[in-house]
Amino acid sequence: MKTTITYNANEYEIDLSKPLDISIPITNKDDNVNAWYVDAPTIEPHRETNFTGSIAAGSSTNFYDISFNPHSHGTHTECVGHISAAHQSINQHLKQFFFLAEVITITPSEEKGDLVITKDKIENALSDNTPKALVIRTLPNQASKQNRQYSHTNPPYILEDAMVFIRELGVEHLLIDLPSVDKEKDDGKLLAHKAFWNFNSEVRLNATITEFIYVTDSITDGSYFVNLQVAPFENDASPSRPVLYKIE
Repeated sequence: MKTTITYNANEYEIDLSKPLDISIPITNKDDNVNAWYVDAPTIEPHRETNFTGSIAAGSSTNFYDISFNPHSHGTHTECVGHISAAHQSINQHLKQFFFLAEVITITPSEEKGDLVITKDKIENALSDNTPKALVIRTLPNQASKQNRQYSHTNPPYILEDAMVFIRELGVEHLLIDLPSVDKEKDDGKLLAHKAFWNFNSEVRLNATITEFIYVTDSITDGSYFVNLQVAPFENDASPSRPVLYKIE
């Protein structure tokens, strides 16, 4: 099922029957990917005095309650409401869902005991590309990223000047395979988040950050279209399912 897309006066062909899903699902297992010091999500039958919402328990239907935190459990997309005192909803600010994207792969550098993503590495990986959406895969890229327990591990993060570069390049949607673009324990500075959303000036309300993606090695670096869909929660963040489409 192929289609032709006209984007910035250029035509691109993609095959809609060949999606490349880069999301991590939410499960009820203890090895569900996790960060920020919270318990694993739960998915269990709803229970009342004379009812258990499970066919296996005798109900006519499965009727499950789900408890999770979008920032901790799986792929999620967030808006500036994540760091704003004013309520900002991803469901209100993300109104378009299809963007030209560039996938790049970066090995974080070691600085002062941390692993960081630098401006130079992003600039070199992008070359002269100026995508609307940027997908960052970090190395090493083990499949264990899909169930890693990140709390208290000081994962890699993006330096502030690198994020300023991303913003000034015109990237509106950043997707990354880490639990956060910022250092795990930074005393609430959130330098990368604030730089991306231009928080202290003209805030970019329609810009988004998607964290906890997983880009398999079979997906090569280069240009794609990304379909960035979120569950319609009126919240600063929501579970999401970004899907790439290779340009023919």
